[in-house]
Amino acid sequence: MVAAALAGCTGDGDGDTPTSTPISDNSTLGDTTPMGDLRLTSPAFEDGEAIPRKYGHDAQNINPPLSIEKAPPETQSLTLIMDDPDAVDPAGKVWLHWIVWNIPPARTDIPEAWKPTEAIEGTNDFGNRDYDGPAPPDDRHTYRFKLYALDTTLGLPRTANKRTVEKAMQGKRLAQTVLKGTYAP
Repeated sequence: MVAAALAGCTGDGDGDTPTSTPISDNSTLGDTTPMGDLRLTSPAFEDGEAIPRKYGHDAQNINPPLSIEKAPPETQSLTLIMDDPDAVDPAGKVWLHWIVWNIPPARTDIPEAWKPTEAIEGTNDFGNRDYDGPAPPDDRHTYRFKLYALDTTLGLPRTANKRTVEKAMQGKRLAQTVLKGTYAP
């Protein structure tokens, strides 16, 4: 079972901190044109650059530290989705590595190896309610850390999947951004 999951899995500022890029994908959220000034960065890697090995599934398998800036003042919650769009070929879908919703809007950082107590972690495509790092089976993949500022909190159970979370966010996004990183086997 684990081998099958790994075979299908892939890992998808100010000063010296790199800036994130706007979201642009074909998810169930529809149009993901950049919205607002929301930014997501990481002191561990620059946007579009390699994610350090220790954050990989077969290494320490802990999330990298992330910094959040410029959430709109009316933000009621944040949602973070880490996925791998390059997994479509080997896995048949965009592979979900991490999903966390109802993150308090005052949060400006997500520490390394974060275990949220004030937010909800949903189930990823490994079947875990936690971060599962990059594990590309074939080649270098690009992973997206997508951040959404919402005008509400999501009244969803922990069992909600990515599609349910994305559907619940429709019409509630105030701002959005993405930080991309790559990882090779």
